Amino acid sequence: MNKKLNILYCSPEVTPFSKTGGLGDVAGSLPKALAGAGCDVRVITPKYAGIKESTHKLKKVIDSISFKIGKRDEAGSLYEGKLPGSKVPVYFVSCDKYFVRKEMYQENGKDYEDNLERFSFFSMMVLHSIEKMGWQPDVIHCNDWQTALIPLYLKTTFKEKKIGTLFTIHNIGYQGLFDKEKLSLTGLDLDIFNIKGIEYFGKINLLKGGIIFSDIVTTVSPVYSKEIQTKDYGYGLEGVLNERSKDLYGIINGVDYDEWDPSSDNHISVRYSIKSIGRKKGCKKDLQKNCGLPLTDRPVIGMISRLDDQKGLDILVEIMDELMHLDIQMVMLGTGKTIFHNILKKFKVKYKDKLSVNLFFDNTLAHKIEAGSDLFLIPSKYEPCGLSQLYSFKYGTVPVAHKTGGLADTITDYTPSTIANNKATGFLFSHYSPDDLLKAILLSLSVYEDKQTWKKIVTAGMKSDFSWKRPAKEYVRLYKEVSGG
Repeated sequence: MNKKLNILYCSPEVTPFSKTGGLGDVAGSLPKALAGAGCDVRVITPKYAGIKESTHKLKKVIDSISFKIGKRDEAGSLYEGKLPGSKVPVYFVSCDKYFVRKEMYQENGKDYEDNLERFSFFSMMVLHSIEKMGWQPDVIHCNDWQTALIPLYLKTTFKEKKIGTLFTIHNIGYQGLFDKEKLSLTGLDLDIFNIKGIEYFGKINLLKGGIIFSDIVTTVSPVYSKEIQTKDYGYGLEGVLNERSKDLYGIINGVDYDEWDPSSDNHISVRYSIKSIGRKKGCKKDLQKNCGLPLTDRPVIGMISRLDDQKGLDILVEIMDELMHLDIQMVMLGTGKTIFHNILKKFKVKYKDKLSVNLFFDNTLAHKIEAGSDLFLIPSKYEPCGLSQLYSFKYGTVPVAHKTGGLADTITDYTPSTIANNKATGFLFSHYSPDDLLKAILLSLSVYEDKQTWKKIVTAGMKSDFSWKRPAKEYVRLYKEVSGG
């Protein structure tokens, strides 16, 4: 009989407790699938200001853990809850001076000055907590730069612990860069600060450390795992990743269909499935009403995104006037760079009957946009995986996207042959430019008029399965490799 694998899933954010992006969604759903695949999985994350004991039924399980980082004394406590809809334990590292803030990583667009200190403390707390839990993980699954010190500590300060590490890069553009003078805050010796360690053009680079010191490195789609080994997408770490290419894997993220399924979604006005796709029109009307748009049957384009260049806002705003002269409506949801907020506010005033711009984040509206839109726009310059297209498939909403990363892995482009064999699930453009984005939208709108062909694309998307079952099996295989199991 196979021994059950003990996995500690370590993430700086976990939905529904905390979230700034897709990582939160992954951390809130993958561990449940890992438990379903037979792992004893536990999650650990910071206890931010918004995470209340009463709301989430948390109990304090360790009153105080004290330790040294370098020359300073630190202490924190540990709370325990459960991932909603599961028996998966979630541990919350509590320390008011580090985690009770207005935001998680930054305020007013500016990173917290003590982020290195905050996440050094968190990483140390993770490893000291294990000693107090009476439970030893075979593998710690780390995510992004905020947890990248854990593999370093396990190879240095905690080298007596025989725990494997798997490190997932969700977006290589965020690396955790800090001044060399702050190294002492990590408790690491100066001999780690070199080209074979965490030194990067005279700075500390935590992500680089995570890549070098982990047993296995993964990222969130096969195409992205190849892209980040090139100069165009590697953000300066392509050489380090090339050196680790034999230990680098791309695994596509899954979707939590308990949360994202139009047949059971509590956020939408009319529930529907592939067998009752006509009911989707009711969701379109509801979205139009919610967003103050005229109730017409013209195609609605949805977009839920961080508003910055990486997400394609630079090429979108270039063609917005041309788009607004088409017979469409558009609903946008998200926050980001001030420059894009200001540009979109002007467009909203100029095209008030065609464009709804919502400069905030609202989960209910996000579900309504997925259900009520005909098309979903994802013009990202690069996209490690992307979850929006996977949600869109399930909701019968057809994605129009740049052919990059996980978008290239998951969307089957509309062509005569893919339509003929009922495989097409969306529209891709290869060259990142305003013109090519506009051409892809125009093509999708012309196909929309052909109801028979459109139904084929919608149906193929709704039939696709991007649950966590398959990715969870791939992670379990890698955990076994790491742990020698």
